[in-house]
Amino acid sequence: MKQFIVPILLGVGLVAGCQKKENAKGVDTGNLDSAQESVSTIGDPKLLYTLVDKYNTPDGLALAPDGSVYLSVPNLADNSYPGVIVKFAPDSVQFFTSLPAHPDTKHACPMDLAFGPDGNLYYADNQYENDKNYKSRLMRIKMQNGRAAGIEPVVTGFGLSNAVVWKGDTIYVTDSQWDMPDNDKGSAVFHFTLDELNKGPIVLKPKTMDPHVLATFTTEVNETGVDNGADGLDYDSKGNFYTGSFGDGTLYKLALTPDGKLASKEAVYISKKILCIDGLIIDRKTDMIYLCNSRMNAIMTVTPDGKVSTIVQNGDTDGKDGRIDQPAEVLLKGNRLYITNYDNPEKKFVNTKADMVHTMSYLDLAK
Repeated sequence: MKQFIVPILLGVGLVAGCQKKENAKGVDTGNLDSAQESVSTIGDPKLLYTLVDKYNTPDGLALAPDGSVYLSVPNLADNSYPGVIVKFAPDSVQFFTSLPAHPDTKHACPMDLAFGPDGNLYYADNQYENDKNYKSRLMRIKMQNGRAAGIEPVVTGFGLSNAVVWKGDTIYVTDSQWDMPDNDKGSAVFHFTLDELNKGPIVLKPKTMDPHVLATFTTEVNETGVDNGADGLDYDSKGNFYTGSFGDGTLYKLALTPDGKLASKEAVYISKKILCIDGLIIDRKTDMIYLCNSRMNAIMTVTPDGKVSTIVQNGDTDGKDGRIDQPAEVLLKGNRLYITNYDNPEKKFVNTKADMVHTMSYLDLAK
């Protein structure tokens, strides 16, 4: 089966949108409350870690050059605890570093994170829940011998910085709330070279087509009321980027020119509707997309020919037995898929409330 794609003219807004912590695409879902929805139990995820209360919303995942795994914890379900970054240990997570609070909001809110070609760790500091006036940032943790040796902002002025992906010497960042004067349902993908970041903090120009904008999107708001747009982000073996809308579940493909500019933006037509796309990752050996459908409490896959499958799903749970509890991010390491259970729902989610159990899960994939 061919991958069916609808081309979109550059510069024209389109249905999309999502961020990490909001609802999903409501096509053909009616007005059912999530508590009344019945979902199948699929797959057999295992419990990886049970986290203490000070790590109450596990979110972004990053694989370090040495093979270790780092986890961001924004603590949005209970922000009396500061946002931090922790590191996987054999039987638990261990504290890695505290993070500088934004000078205006007095909070740190780490979302996705990724190691750059310079060996430093970069993370999205999402301030949207604290201040919607473009306070979000891209931050750099300077690494020395596996330790944090300083943290600094390298880009300021995002609406809701979210996913972070390096490809070569360029970092790509989704902003799930990049609105324009004529579009208050906007989102975008940005790109910055390492050389630019090293010249000093970049200050974005909100509500404009800032020169660092690679592509923009428009969220189709449904019964969830969520207008967050582009959320998860990764690229395939051919260098095409894919991002998904948290708010309406649209999956997009971005093709680039040899010099890194946008060649085309396309909505991928797939075999089954996806109601929400949060974090995603692509296995570049097969170009299989693994994504979090936070609204439906599911992990789904999309093949290169557009076939959608659900590999993990369960109803409302606290996750203490390893079942997923509103998945936000996935990380593929070998044949193991790590899953963060964000557990901080919006209305119309299968997950109905943030509970006092905080967990991470994993799924061993077939070899």
